Amino acid sequence: MKEKTVTAAILERDGCVLLAQRPAGDPLALMWEFPGGTVEQGETPEECLRREMQEELGIHVEVAAFFGENRHRYDHGEIRLKAYRVRWISGRMRPAVHAAVRWVPIGELPGYEVAPADVPFVARLLRETGPA
Repeated sequence: MKEKTVTAAILERDGCVLLAQRPAGDPLALMWEFPGGTVEQGETPEECLRREMQEELGIHVEVAAFFGENRHRYDHGEIRLKAYRVRWISGRMRPAVHAAVRWVPIGELPGYEVAPADVPFVARLLRETGPA
């Protein structure tokens, strides 16, 4: 099975980061993740992230700094997850595919069941934030 490149948005606001919950019936049902999606043929990861945030959440974002990369093998396939810090430019948040979205204080991230590929990004955010 060919590795897929997938993007993740690190969207922060007032000491919180946006998490999205996978829908029931999904291979990662009800786990939390940083929103994003699969890079399509001929698309850059940054273009993918802008498109996915618009399609899945109804918001326009500016892709800022590269945050990190992680490879993970799930039962349903292998992914190369590329995370970027993003800034919310416009639009009203309207989740279209996720069961829920939530602004989570960074210090509370360990209390969420996060998709395995996203775990290294949670760890980095916790390291950067330091003790409360």
